[in-house]
Amino acid sequence: MVNYKKILVTGGLGQIGSELSLELQKRYGIENVIITDIKNEIPEVFGNNSIYIKLDVMDYAKLEEIIKKYEIDAIFHLAAILSGRGEENPFWCWDVNMNGNMNIFKAAIEYKIKRVFIPSSMAAWGIGIPKENVPQDSVLRPTSMYGVTKVAGEKLCEYMFHKYNLDCRGLRYPGIISSEALPGGGTTDYAVEIFYEAIKNKKYTSYIDKGTKLPMMYMPDCIKATIMLMEADINQLTCHGDYNLAAFSFAPEEIAAEIKKFIPDFEIDYKPDFRQKIAESWPSSIDDSVARKDWGWSPDYDIATMTKDMIEKLSKRIK
Repeated sequence: MVNYKKILVTGGLGQIGSELSLELQKRYGIENVIITDIKNEIPEVFGNNSIYIKLDVMDYAKLEEIIKKYEIDAIFHLAAILSGRGEENPFWCWDVNMNGNMNIFKAAIEYKIKRVFIPSSMAAWGIGIPKENVPQDSVLRPTSMYGVTKVAGEKLCEYMFHKYNLDCRGLRYPGIISSEALPGGGTTDYAVEIFYEAIKNKKYTSYIDKGTKLPMMYMPDCIKATIMLMEADINQLTCHGDYNLAAFSFAPEEIAAEIKKFIPDFEIDYKPDFRQKIAESWPSSIDDSVARKDWGWSPDYDIATMTKDMIEKLSKRIK
């Protein structure tokens, strides 16, 4: 395990950030993880000893203050506007995602941060990609503003590494499914919403059309991959901010069929919206062989084991 002294997490109360923060607390100690977000209060699940600071990543002075006060030496930068919300207001998406990234880069260089994680996404792909097993080195022509910011983030990570020797790392996340945190406005959010609606109402109307297969991943594997990459020896790495990452793929009717194994009277119908066009520009599956070779990545969950675990956990909470 890498010997980080103090870790800063931005977007630490979001879908990925909240579970990542909890896992980092377990691994590195509650007192060594500084959680930030734009929300006023931290949820009870974190307990009274967690360190939480309200932070807008657009506020460089506040970011700088936190880094200096806690002597931060690693940053997990999760704060971002996601694809669905980003298409509703693309200028806001660019402003938050890009200026937020640049603030993190600037602070990391100025204060000699040991290592920085800035995630990318399958939204970096778009026009001209192979739909199956999209390779590590593939054309990047995104069709959403969120995707544009992810491509820019990848290129900036590489630039900052070569120009400033900043150890910046990132993963092209597929759609992430969580039993704990609600999604935050992404195109693949249906894959979480469908479980809640199946348990509560036994019916779901999908905004992604039948037959639209997308790469997905269960949150425990997402957290595992993120920490594995950040703990990997830099000499093992052949990429910087753009590692392909994969677990399994499915279309809405396929996840519905898995859910019906546990909730036989569950029904799904379809009413595609603007997110359908975004989904159609993304691959159906991803080749993550470089991540597997460089730092030993492999997922623990497939669609069947993920579905079983999701339903078991959510059924205990949803009445």
